[in-house]
Amino acid sequence: MGLGSSYKTGWTKAVQQMGNKDYGHTVLPITKGARNFYRGLKEEGIGLNTPVQLAGAMGARVLTDLGTDSTRQMYWRYNHPMAISEKIGEQIIGEGIQSYSPTQRAAIGLASVGLPVGASLGTFDATNLSEYGRPKGFAQSYAEQGSEDRRETGQLAPELVDRFVLGRQGRPLKYETAKEDIPNLTKERYANYMNYLYNDKGPLGIGVVKGTMENLQGEPEVRIVGFPVGVQAAGALVGGAAATRAALGRDAGEETVPGGIGPKQRRTTKSVNTPGARIDTLGPRARTIAAVGAAGALGGALAGKFVNTMIASAGQSDLPTTQEYGVTRPMV
Repeated sequence: MGLGSSYKTGWTKAVQQMGNKDYGHTVLPITKGARNFYRGLKEEGIGLNTPVQLAGAMGARVLTDLGTDSTRQMYWRYNHPMAISEKIGEQIIGEGIQSYSPTQRAAIGLASVGLPVGASLGTFDATNLSEYGRPKGFAQSYAEQGSEDRRETGQLAPELVDRFVLGRQGRPLKYETAKEDIPNLTKERYANYMNYLYNDKGPLGIGVVKGTMENLQGEPEVRIVGFPVGVQAAGALVGGAAATRAALGRDAGEETVPGGIGPKQRRTTKSVNTPGARIDTLGPRARTIAAVGAAGALGGALAGKFVNTMIASAGQSDLPTTQEYGVTRPMV
């Protein structure tokens, strides 16, 4: 078989493998569909031992990827820690949640992952509602131009969208104002954080992922495509997802109704107007799962907050006493 024929064979086999089965045609083997694609090529005898056919197959795959924006869509889909955390949460929770309706799954996910992780990322401060959730040490995105205090916003609606919809934290305040928010903030920590925020390019050299052991609060922080993730958020994610999985595991066994009627079914609600029809409402058992997940997330967030407190306190050097400066209090 000539080189042209081998290349064409690989191309044709790749097109057949993709067909209509794999809607995400990324070249990266990080999705189930992509892994199935490469597995199918291997079953067709296309691999490193057939380099020309492999080149043809990869040519078809790359062209399809570029034409459908498959890889870029994955970046667009997972370009915020919330989207990434939801995906990780799904993997931890497992398949047990699939027996619930879409509405119930959404409510469980919101209670156990969405709300706790979102509140822990640091993009908004739920305790600072008087300033519309502005995180401590950071300015309002829509402060009046030239205003002395950038903790006040001039456009409420876009400010709320920027913070709660787009998940943006805003820019750090100038040191003097930030210190009013964070009394233990030092000039050294502030300078180091500003250097990390604007100059550090991270291990990949493009700033997509980077981290520091001290943010403005003195706590560890990782930035993923510019958005912050801390220990508290990670604790909320793991705690909520693990608690949900455990609750689903307890609920998944086949129990028999007393009297030997048979396997118990999940409780559902029937419509009054349409006998026998199931409506997707959050039934009692789904509420229980959501409550357990929320409790686990709260426990994980509190554990993360405790770790943050310990790390921050350990990183604060003891200030010299006034005696060390030769200053003594006058005798009264």
